[in-house]
Amino acid sequence: MDQLAALSEEARTLALGRFRLLQPHLEKDVSLRLVAADAGITFRTAQRWVGFYHRFGLVGLSRKNRADKGEPRAVSTKLKEAMEGLALQRPPLPISVICRQIRRLAKDTGEDSPSYWVVYRTVTALPSDLTTLAHKGSKAYGESFELIHRREADGPNAIWQADHTPLDILVLRPDGRVANPWLTVVIDDYSRAVTGYFLSFEPPCSLHTSLALRQAIWRKGDSRWVVCGIPDVLYTDNGSDFTSRHLEQVGADLKIRLVFSIPGKPRGRGRIERFFSTVNEMFLCELDGYAPSGGTVRGKPTLTLAELDARFHTFLLDVYHRCENSETKTRPVERWEAGGFLPRMPDSLEQLDLLLIRVAKSRQVRADGIYFQSLRYISTTLAAYVGETVTLRYDPRDMGEVRVFHEEKFLCRAVCAELAGETVPLREIITARNRRRRELRGVLKDRQKTVDTLLELKCGEGKEKLDEPPTPRTKRTPKRTTPELKRYRNE
Repeated sequence: MDQLAALSEEARTLALGRFRLLQPHLEKDVSLRLVAADAGITFRTAQRWVGFYHRFGLVGLSRKNRADKGEPRAVSTKLKEAMEGLALQRPPLPISVICRQIRRLAKDTGEDSPSYWVVYRTVTALPSDLTTLAHKGSKAYGESFELIHRREADGPNAIWQADHTPLDILVLRPDGRVANPWLTVVIDDYSRAVTGYFLSFEPPCSLHTSLALRQAIWRKGDSRWVVCGIPDVLYTDNGSDFTSRHLEQVGADLKIRLVFSIPGKPRGRGRIERFFSTVNEMFLCELDGYAPSGGTVRGKPTLTLAELDARFHTFLLDVYHRCENSETKTRPVERWEAGGFLPRMPDSLEQLDLLLIRVAKSRQVRADGIYFQSLRYISTTLAAYVGETVTLRYDPRDMGEVRVFHEEKFLCRAVCAELAGETVPLREIITARNRRRRELRGVLKDRQKTVDTLLELKCGEGKEKLDEPPTPRTKRTPKRTTPELKRYRNE
């Protein structure tokens, strides 16, 4: 049965036709000579077909392929192997050169020289995977012929992919120069929806990954962007920012399993690579300053990073998330929301910030606030922590405020009046000072009461000892001293 299934459709049709010619003889005992005469075949051929059918079944009636099919019969095995060896050299040789060398070899060994077409058929019959490995190396072979293991998510937030790419557009820096910004993206593998991103002129680092994950996990301020939650698996490459100890700790705390692709083989993350292509084809190519690799710049760069961020945000929510995906045949947001999915969320944004946002150097709270990067940050809560050492966590995209932690617990948000556009009124500062002063005075009163109580108890014990009658002294009986007797040996 397996041999019959291995036959081509043409071979099975031929075998069935021969069986129908022999069927009267096989089933109705009609003379084989009559059957052969009616079919127009020789009696000897009919006998051979019947023998094959009894021995091998219907497979025996198919046409046998030559054992040496596809091999040149005009040259020896030694010359054929020499042809293949020359054809697999790197860099590849022209067939005319191979033919000349093979003819010289045939002359030296006393064999007949093969024709050009024999050499051509031998060289072109080599498997494409073998020639790719020989001529282009292991990387090209793996990209074209190795099997791909694609991780399939069974639901929203089951698998997230994260990666970085430099965008093919020139953007104005604050100093007036132009540069290509970097885009860090986190995408949901099941729905193809973008869960978070981060734009920056700086090369990828663990901070960019943390900021993209912070936006991806927490609820968004825009009602059109509903994707959020903690993923079960985060699938990335082997970049230093993804394999850092900081991200490992984040994964352990949030119960995210980190999975890394095989080094040098990113094809398993093709969905996020496809998203980067979509950004180029549907978004960047229409903007001024578009600069594809190997091409010319389109127009004059006029966008700043903030303007590009705003336009990318609009493209993401109004175009990409609303277009039907070619593979899932569903819009990304609709696929993520299907089935009433409830994402797993962290307890609070402060807890998420404690895990993700980069930790700055420790700072001491001064009487007029906290000084960080030549800026002053103030909050009324800090009135109770003057002189204490605190830890600052901040978002480099918004330096208007910093998050203050004391002993790894969230304390408050301190604002910079120059950047945040808001000030802390003097009345609130005075109120906070007075509140803190009252708290300290209350603590002093409590401690003084404790000290006074202890002193009273001690004085009471001393007075009781003074009032007690003196205990009579016991007379000591004088010890009699008895003279020592001297003893002599002769006594």
